[in-house]
Order: sequence, then structure tokens, then C-alpha cells
Amino acid sequence: MSAAISVHGLSKKFANKAVVKNLDLSINESEIFAFLGPNGSGKTTTMRLIAGLLIADAGEGTCLGLDVRNEHIEIRKHIGYMSQYFSLYTDLTVTENIVFVARAYAVADRALAVSNMINRFNLSPYANQLAGSLSGGWKQRLALACALIHKPKLLMLDEPTSGVDPESRAFFWDTIQAEAANGVTIMVSTHYLDEVQQYANRLAYILHGELLVTGSPAKVIANSGLHTLRIEAGNHELLVPSREYDGVLYAALTTDGVIISGKDMADLKQAATTVAPGFSTIEVTPRLEEVFLHLAKVKA
Repeated sequence: MSAAISVHGLSKKFANKAVVKNLDLSINESEIFAFLGPNGSGKTTTMRLIAGLLIADAGEGTCLGLDVRNEHIEIRKHIGYMSQYFSLYTDLTVTENIVFVARAYAVADRALAVSNMINRFNLSPYANQLAGSLSGGWKQRLALACALIHKPKLLMLDEPTSGVDPESRAFFWDTIQAEAANGVTIMVSTHYLDEVQQYANRLAYILHGELLVTGSPAKVIANSGLHTLRIEAGNHELLVPSREYDGVLYAALTTDGVIISGKDMADLKQAATTVAPGFSTIEVTPRLEEVFLHLAKVKA
């Protein structure tokens, strides 16, 4: 596959504080690529550097075949960018916002393009409503419609499903998958790890501005070296002793029981026998949550 994004040594400081540190990243064309990390890890800054909205202090690379440092203005013409926070005009109607963005990108057959977006995103009932009066989910739909109005080659979404209802989340991912199937490259940041495991082709995890791991969700889990054991008991009182036992790096209570993770399955089984005698156990695949918590602990 050809790379839609390929950057090397990307670095950025704000007020002499390093926010992105010597980052290398490659994203394939038509790929759904999840960009993960805790708040303040440098995700948004990295996406803005790639999109040409910020200029890197150091590093080089290309986005859609264009130089990220010297051709950033041209890059912006081919990207649909949706920020984490609603950034459209709250005192314009839904239709007026879409028209404004279509004009900014000099979209051909503007009236038809706007009408198609309103219909595609089921915005007809709100077409003449002020954008600021929309609920969170409908604001996100409007923002995504505006990000797609000019048929971008790359769609960059910064936590697009944050705070929206399950129906809207499903609609967003249906739209994202349809765009990827039509050749659009997707870079999306999210805190919903279930979405990542279900929809992303590959992912990257960033912490304190440094890229720690990249690969498919299954590969990242497999390469973590973690094992997970589920104790078939939904007892919150088991959590504290489980976490304090040697060899247990992570413990959590789920609806299916207490899960414990570590580097050695023998240690986990010994811990389970000690803290929950008489309860059955089952080996399960580690979740991304445990993997990222482990990475953060190792990096600390």
C-alpha cells in the first residue's frame, strides 16, 4: 500500500515544553487509523502538524504526497478536519454553515452538494435551526458533514464520538467505513477502545509526546507480552488483594468477574487461588485497556 502520511522526527514545543518528541508515523491510503493516548499526550498537536495547521519545529515528511513543512497550505485543501470541540458558527443555521464551508473550498455544484450532505446526515429537520441550539450529537453530525463537503482525500477526526449517544456513534462509524471503502484515508483519535478494536485497521499509542507502539489492535495486544485471567466472581472486595499480589499488574471488576493481568500466567493463577479460593478461572485475551495501562506504567 502507498502511504497517505509518512513523517519522521516530528517535534513541537510550546513555551519551551516538548509536546511532540521525534515522532515517526506512517498511515496507508484508505486505512482507518486510530490515534490513541491520554489527555495531554500530544494527539491533537500531532494531527494538526500533519494537517498543516501547525508547523513542526523539527522533522520532515509528507501528507498526501505534499511536504508537511513547506506545502502545508496546499495540504489543507485536501483534508477534512473535525476538531474535538464544536468549531462552526453557532449563530448561523445548519444550512448556512454547510454553505459557508462549501464556499471556502470552492465546491462545484454547491447547491447540490449542500443538499446531498443535508440528506446524507439526516439534517433536514434542522436545516433552518441555529447550529448553537443543536444537541451534542447533531452538532457532531453537522461538523462531519462540513468536513466531507469538499470530498477530501484524508479525513482527520479528533474524538468525533465523544459525548454522543450510541445511535450517533454507530452512524459515525458507518460513515467512516463508507469513506474508507471509497478510498479516503481516516485518522481518528478516540478514548473508546471498543471502537478501536472493532473498526481500526491499525493504531498508534502516544504518551507524553512519544510514540510507544503501533500496529493492528490484535498485533499490539499480542506483542504486549501480557496475559489475562478472569476470576468468575463479581466481588469488588477481591480487587484490592488482587492488585497487591506479586505478578498482578492490573486488576478490574467487570460484569463477568474480576480480571487480572500480568506478564506470567503462573503468577496470575497463583494470585487467583490465593485471593479467590474455590472460584473458577478462565484465560482470556488481554484488552487494549490493560495494554495501554501497562505501557504507561513502564514508561513512567
